[in-house]
Amino acid sequence: MKDGFLNDLNENQRQAVLYNEGASLVIAGAGSGKTRVLTCKIAYLLQNGYNSDSILALTFTNKAANEMKLRIGKLVGEESARRLWMGTFHSIFLRILRVNATLLGFQDQLTIYDTSDSKSLIRSIVKELGLNDKDYSDSKMISRISNLKNHLITPDTYNSDLTYIKDDEKKNLRMFRHVYRIYVERCKRANAMDFDDLLVYTYQLFDQYPEVRERYAARFKYILVDEYQDTNYVQRQIVLQLGIPSQHVCVVGDDAQSIYSFRGANIDNILSFSSDFENVRTFKLEQNYRSTQNIVLAANSLIKKNSRQIPKSIFSKKAEGDKIHVTKLYSDIEEAAVVVKKIQQLCSKEHADYSDFVILYRTNAQSRVFEEEMRKQSIPYKIFGGVSFYQRKEIKDVIAYFRLAVNPNDEEALKRVINYPLRGVGGTTFDKIKVVAINNQVSLWTVLGNIAHYVPELNSGKQATIRKFYDMIAESVAKAPTESADELGNEIIIASGLMNVSLPDQTADKERRDNIGELVTGLRDFVTSRQEDGDDNIFLANYLSEISLLSDLDADTKESDTDKVSLMTIHAAKGLEFATVFVVGLEENLFPNYMSLNNPRELEEERRLFYVAITRAEKHCYLSYAESRFHFGKMEFAQQSRFLNDIDPEYLQYPTSKKYEAEIDKRASKYRPVFDRSAPLPPFEMPDNSPVTVHQSVAPGMKKVSAFTRSVSGDSSIEERLNLCEGQIIEHERFGVGKVKKVEGVDENRKATIEFRNLGIKVLLLRFARFKIIG
Repeated sequence: MKDGFLNDLNENQRQAVLYNEGASLVIAGAGSGKTRVLTCKIAYLLQNGYNSDSILALTFTNKAANEMKLRIGKLVGEESARRLWMGTFHSIFLRILRVNATLLGFQDQLTIYDTSDSKSLIRSIVKELGLNDKDYSDSKMISRISNLKNHLITPDTYNSDLTYIKDDEKKNLRMFRHVYRIYVERCKRANAMDFDDLLVYTYQLFDQYPEVRERYAARFKYILVDEYQDTNYVQRQIVLQLGIPSQHVCVVGDDAQSIYSFRGANIDNILSFSSDFENVRTFKLEQNYRSTQNIVLAANSLIKKNSRQIPKSIFSKKAEGDKIHVTKLYSDIEEAAVVVKKIQQLCSKEHADYSDFVILYRTNAQSRVFEEEMRKQSIPYKIFGGVSFYQRKEIKDVIAYFRLAVNPNDEEALKRVINYPLRGVGGTTFDKIKVVAINNQVSLWTVLGNIAHYVPELNSGKQATIRKFYDMIAESVAKAPTESADELGNEIIIASGLMNVSLPDQTADKERRDNIGELVTGLRDFVTSRQEDGDDNIFLANYLSEISLLSDLDADTKESDTDKVSLMTIHAAKGLEFATVFVVGLEENLFPNYMSLNNPRELEEERRLFYVAITRAEKHCYLSYAESRFHFGKMEFAQQSRFLNDIDPEYLQYPTSKKYEAEIDKRASKYRPVFDRSAPLPPFEMPDNSPVTVHQSVAPGMKKVSAFTRSVSGDSSIEERLNLCEGQIIEHERFGVGKVKKVEGVDENRKATIEFRNLGIKVLLLRFARFKIIG
């Protein structure tokens, strides 16, 4: 029934979805159904006259965008959902820039530099300028440049402002302005943009070319922004550029969960939204569907201590639940032991799975003691924040070759692989080539193409090697516009010799080869998926655009779906939920972080971070702090975090008695002079008489199942696929078993609507679909 999904909303959610008379601000408290409201609002717009391609929906992660598209597809149809302009800020703006980049002086095929590419370029510039790489470290330079870009401060603006120049002189960074200018110039010469550029150049495009801005502002009849509290200055400006003409802008967020200022997020964006647009209507989603009443009320009492916020009163209709447990321990070692034991007890007492638990900490360094205790007790666990697939060395090597095939002027990609695998073109030779390119104002690629002319002093053997490398890349460049990503990708991997590289360690070598094999599978999956959707953009350029926007926020979580305890920083936990949450290390100088203590704004953000930690919990929340912990090899003694005093004691339970408090103080006094971590402590355990049953850990040597493992053996022939009939049962290599609901079209344009057991309705172009008919 049309709009039937509105019946599943509470009154505040329903009002937020239905409002369509101007700009609106939806304040979505923790666990209040934010995603449901966003998806229902878009579905409502689609059912009430808006075309899919007239709706712009901006998110911060691909995962969020894909999840919403899936939900919207179930409400109004997959085709409508697919045609939405929905994605991350970076992916949407890259899409716009690819069409309009030439207006800004770029060529058509852009390369996107990730952080490692940018750092590599910075190191080159610092070296060329003869600067100290400690004062001008790549991390420091990238951080400063990113901050400037996100505030729309260009090199020209920077160079003309004496305040910046004097500040640099005080910090012994008087050459920074030159580093910044050269970095921007070199990126443009390489036809490359970094992630910040995708925002900056979009703003400049709209600012310098009003007709382009007006075209997109007219196209997007409705603009929606998810997690608006996480937007930075330039993101806000682009929303204003596109949204002010129509005033049809809806932003969703929670000021109480604004915790990413270190990434440039500005809480003022959500606090001042009502003054950015006319007659803004504010809707507050205050019912928490995740947590028990005690957890919600405790979090409310905490966040009320912040002065800069939008007032709200979050409530829960779930059971009252347990109070939040607060435990004081002597040391971080003891804290780890007590937390791990409590997990074992709850697994036994409540038959909980390990995946029901998360341990949250302020800094990554805190994880070590918990990891050691987990291993000691044979408890499987997962650390969130490891190296993601596309950041692994062997994958970045392959991707660099792919990037050269699409854009041979990509300097960072060229530098990475010109001598890998080893071919005798070392750093000295490369530096010589680079100097010649700079002096002649040409690209490195141009020099390589006529090496004898530009660098005649190289011996004939080295010139021959470079010509062979050039010819290999040139062949892939010629094929890139017409050959599918999987075919060309395979050819490049073979021609490059990457599979011939052997590492001394057999295990590492096998892992390296497996990773490249997985990339090949991913290429195939990319092409197949697009073909089945009827999308002809199946080339390496399209593939690189897709994977270049993957970030740690979209890290592969397949392993986390297994039965393991999760360990992560609180920042990494935002958006997640767990039955039981342990927040550890609640000590002054640690949480809140010592750097925030003298800055009221930063201290309020630390409090918001604590609020986020507590509101991850569904049933149980445990808070703990230690009186002592090692820091840089030295024992330090701490006081409990001030944030514990911010929570109304009505919602807290201290499971330790006064007698235990005295015992802790006595033990602390006795052992304060001891700086040897191995010194034995008097035995202690959290009072609990429940028997402990330890789960068996994941068996060593269990095979990790690839995300691309296929169960289909032998697809049906193309004739059989094109003759598919309504009612038949098929098994798809990615979607599993499904029933054919409808078949339409003729010959090569024949499509089938298939309802899959777990993934719902899919529309597949039959000539490319990978399945076999099983019934």
